[in-house]
Amino acid sequence: MQNHIPQPPHTAGLGYQGLRPRIEPSQVPSPIETIETDRQAWEEKSYMTLPGAHVPLSTSEFAAVDQGNSSPRFIRVTTWNVPTSSRLASDCAIPLSVIVQPFADLDPREEEIPVVDFGQNGPERCGRCRGYVNPWCSWVAGGMRWRCNLCGHETEVSTAYFSNVDANMLRLDHAQRPELNRGTVDFVVSEEYWAQHPPPNINPSYFSAELPLTGPKQPLPMNYIFAFDVSNDAIERGFLKTSCDLLKTVLYGGTSLDGQQLDSSLPPASQVTILTYDRTLHFYDLNSDLTPMLVVADLDEVFVPMRDRLFVDPVGRRHAIEALLDALPQRFAQYPSRDSSLGSALRGILASLAGRGGHVILFQSTLPNTGLGALPNGSVEPELYDTDKEKTLHKPRDVSWLDVGEELAGEGIGVSMFLAPNKYMDIGSVGAVANQTGGELFFHPKFDFNRDAVALESQLQRVVRRYQGYNVKMKFRCSSGLRITKHYGNFVQSDPTDLDFGILDADKAIVADFEHSSSLNPREYTHIQCATLYTTVWGERRVRVINLALQVAEMAGNVFQYADMDAVFCRFAREAMVNMSKQKLSAIREELTEKCSAIMLGYRTKCAAASRTSQLIIPEAFKAFPAFLLGLLKSKPLKGRHVSSDVRNYTAHRILSLPPRDLIHSMYPRLLALHDLDEQVALPQIYTVDTPDPGVEGEVGVVHYDYGQIQMPSLMRNSHFFMEVSGIYLVDNEEILIFWVGSGVSPQLLQDLFGTDDFMSLDHRLHYLPRLQTTLSAQVHNILTKRMSSRGGRKPKIFVARQNHDAAEIEFSDMLVEDQNNGAMSYIDYLALIHKQITNVLNNGSALGGSASIRGSPW
Repeated sequence: MQNHIPQPPHTAGLGYQGLRPRIEPSQVPSPIETIETDRQAWEEKSYMTLPGAHVPLSTSEFAAVDQGNSSPRFIRVTTWNVPTSSRLASDCAIPLSVIVQPFADLDPREEEIPVVDFGQNGPERCGRCRGYVNPWCSWVAGGMRWRCNLCGHETEVSTAYFSNVDANMLRLDHAQRPELNRGTVDFVVSEEYWAQHPPPNINPSYFSAELPLTGPKQPLPMNYIFAFDVSNDAIERGFLKTSCDLLKTVLYGGTSLDGQQLDSSLPPASQVTILTYDRTLHFYDLNSDLTPMLVVADLDEVFVPMRDRLFVDPVGRRHAIEALLDALPQRFAQYPSRDSSLGSALRGILASLAGRGGHVILFQSTLPNTGLGALPNGSVEPELYDTDKEKTLHKPRDVSWLDVGEELAGEGIGVSMFLAPNKYMDIGSVGAVANQTGGELFFHPKFDFNRDAVALESQLQRVVRRYQGYNVKMKFRCSSGLRITKHYGNFVQSDPTDLDFGILDADKAIVADFEHSSSLNPREYTHIQCATLYTTVWGERRVRVINLALQVAEMAGNVFQYADMDAVFCRFAREAMVNMSKQKLSAIREELTEKCSAIMLGYRTKCAAASRTSQLIIPEAFKAFPAFLLGLLKSKPLKGRHVSSDVRNYTAHRILSLPPRDLIHSMYPRLLALHDLDEQVALPQIYTVDTPDPGVEGEVGVVHYDYGQIQMPSLMRNSHFFMEVSGIYLVDNEEILIFWVGSGVSPQLLQDLFGTDDFMSLDHRLHYLPRLQTTLSAQVHNILTKRMSSRGGRKPKIFVARQNHDAAEIEFSDMLVEDQNNGAMSYIDYLALIHKQITNVLNNGSALGGSASIRGSPW
């Protein structure tokens, strides 16, 4: 092996205390080997969704063939063999949870989700549990009734839906009915399923001369409100001007900041309006050629001055909208204000969209310090850090932020926020609105156009382009013997079983825990169904139904063999984020380690009891799990060193909604050695065939067949130990991307990738990768394009870190999970701690968390 690079001193973490159990470094399980083996296994084959097969990891690219079980793209469970009893589940220590991503993007090789319209009667549903008809129900009485696979109840088939059955008790029209042979299906639904107007509040949060609406809401195309904080902070940093310019590209297309041609992103028939605010609220009459500004100065009793004319067709009123967006930065620069009335603006938004719902995209630059929900200046976090009151940093300081979030979600309004603070903003309060409405936070502190603008543009494009619905309600159902107990994600829970979202999009996943209410029959499947009722952006009411049939296991070995590490990790991460507002961070970190040890101990006692206690036994399905969990412990919400509460709360918001694939890539970033790329990697596969040239007799021409597929390079483990001083490395955690350049790098490598051959002249402020006529440049650009495509077009911020020269190297080093950094142990030390905890239980019979625990340590 080449000489490894010593770990920089600024990345020091926690060392292992006490006698170290013997762990052979060469035998330490590699998380990358697990990921790469699975990725290569599924590159050239399809996944058939019937129960009984091993499921691809979420990090692998695969094409699923829906055979009546929904694809793992939409739903995953912590084990695909459910324990037959609660006792067995407890012995294994694997939480029973399901992760659902209802609107996940499909692989280009997969068929579209079928859309089924039953007309006014709506889809067939069970008369008892109200489950939807699906491929796992059975037909009785010659097709006159169907037996629900969830509760066993038999329901009469409506006359319009009746069909005779064959000798196998399958309907004769089975092949023509997508709902009977596909695990994921969209049902178009009738007025019975329309969203309902919420009951009026005794103390309304806005003033309206109209009577409160009641009854069902007619589905309509989604309306958008673009709201801008026009305080001095937004103007000085250029955030307001950049946001206005990028919004024009979203609405009307044009050339992106990195030179790509973009079409309009807004859905057809959608209408828009623009709102600005500082110490007052400003509405605009976009129907008038003069575009008058209507000012609302009363921030306590907010009202909308012109509800009927507020929203306009962006195409028909393009001139007025573009003129306003061009004028806003200069208009408010003439009369700067240090105030921001975000809380009152949200109530104005609520009044504007009440009765129909929609999506609010909001650009905020400073702490809301006036109007409803005004927050005091300055953070108190230094006084509270690592105390019993630390948890108050991770919840709103004013309950009105929770109240308005709940009201917005009830009206079917989602709020997504682009935050660009220059100082403390209290995201624990402000972000609660996005948390409860199903929206998303985007964080660009100390906004810099050169560094942040390209990423901001791609995020804004993704927010509008991705598949999404509004006025959303979700419900999980289980078959007899199981029950749903808890949910994790960004939503409002209106009752114990229903989840409400203002909006729900393709990048959001929800976790639900389930438990045994009685023992399961190992000779039968057990079932989970998730129904998501929503209104499409073009105004059609639908319900997306996701069905899953699972095998039942009587033996712990089968439970572990079919365990889903990605789902277990996602479940632990969600629970940790929720507990941030309830427990000290040190206690959360300790519990995560003990849960990891409990899984290893469960496998040891139930499946490998004959092994020596001096051996650390890790189940095959969990080979990479300790490394990923260590990445979670070192993440910004949980790391032991001082981190701003704004950063902790923003990252916690992301983790609460990320699907498993994105979460794993965020917690264990992808590291790639660019100087070792094979010449055939990351380039289109071109096949050359010699054919006669028709123009010249006897001559041979060449025809190239380019199939457009590129082979992605293998990743490497996240540690300085595997790096060399003459290399260039790329690390990517889904939000930022860093090129690390070793001090001994070849000038030719620098020339091929950056266009300069001098290490010292390489610009450390470079935030883009130049396109050069070299093989290496083409390879790296292809890799970045492929990753961008898998993220739905979202681009990370780019940094360059020269070894021992640039500040970005600190962030790079913190992303190397296997090193001793972030106030935590190295990977080998962490495995030693887990081994010690397990050994202590096996030898002394004590519980996890005893003397071998990390309680009371510097963590």
